[in-house]
Amino acid sequence: MSTSECLGWTSIADLVGDYPDAPTALIGAPLNERSLTPGRCDLGPKVLRQTFPRFSTYDLETRTDLSGLRVHEAGDVFLKAVSPADAFEPVKAAVQAQAHRGLVILAGGNNAITRPGVHGIDPTLGSVGVLTLDAHFDLRDTDCGLTNGNPIQALLDDGLEGARISQIGLAAFANTRRAHEKARAAGISVRTARECRDRGLDVVAQQELERLSALCEVIYVDFDIDVIDRSQFQAAPGARPGGASAQAFFDAARAIAAHPKVKAVDLTEFDPSLDPGDVSSLTAGRWFCEILAGFAAR
Repeated sequence: MSTSECLGWTSIADLVGDYPDAPTALIGAPLNERSLTPGRCDLGPKVLRQTFPRFSTYDLETRTDLSGLRVHEAGDVFLKAVSPADAFEPVKAAVQAQAHRGLVILAGGNNAITRPGVHGIDPTLGSVGVLTLDAHFDLRDTDCGLTNGNPIQALLDDGLEGARISQIGLAAFANTRRAHEKARAAGISVRTARECRDRGLDVVAQQELERLSALCEVIYVDFDIDVIDRSQFQAAPGARPGGASAQAFFDAARAIAAHPKVKAVDLTEFDPSLDPGDVSSLTAGRWFCEILAGFAAR
């Protein structure tokens, strides 16, 4: 076989396929219904996968070579016109089916996939911790049903202890006083966007992972991509000026995926219909690369 790279290279796409024994798995969860800001987050998994051929398997900055890693392609959960309530069981089942692997990667879809994702790695909610990178608390009330604005509140309602939840990257003037008070009353660890900028998003993430590790056997991480500053990621309806830089997001993703107790991660609120010039899709694709690089470092 020729080793010439004149017309191509080994790409991230070459790592993803039908690999039953792979240590990681990718699941698409194109949930879009009941998004508080209407959009097309259902396109996220497809567009994310389309970026894979554009990334090589080699990071020259750290001399990390991912060419030996494999990711099992578990396909998409069928969620067309499915509500978050009705999506719960199929998303949970899809995650459970892959939970024997070292890491499950769940590509959304709106943020309502986070609740079933957490249940998928720990149906009892007795040993799991949750870390969110998000501009928002996602603690809206559930009396009007499940939406992409209340997965954390729904998990609290399900019985997850607030002390086993960490939320970082929370933005000013993007949350209510009531939501902040609810988080504090529940015992949730709250770290603001300013604190993450000052200390480093990866540093704050690692601090919270260590805190959660003392309380939990496994950790689920929700990467709501609206935590990134809107100037650097426009394809997230909830992104605001003042968020994290894309580079800070990448650094945090790698550090998080390297942690041995992180069992599953998701990427949510990526709406490709808002993406000018592929900037956002390539940011999402780079996130996937960083997750694999972090996992490979374990």
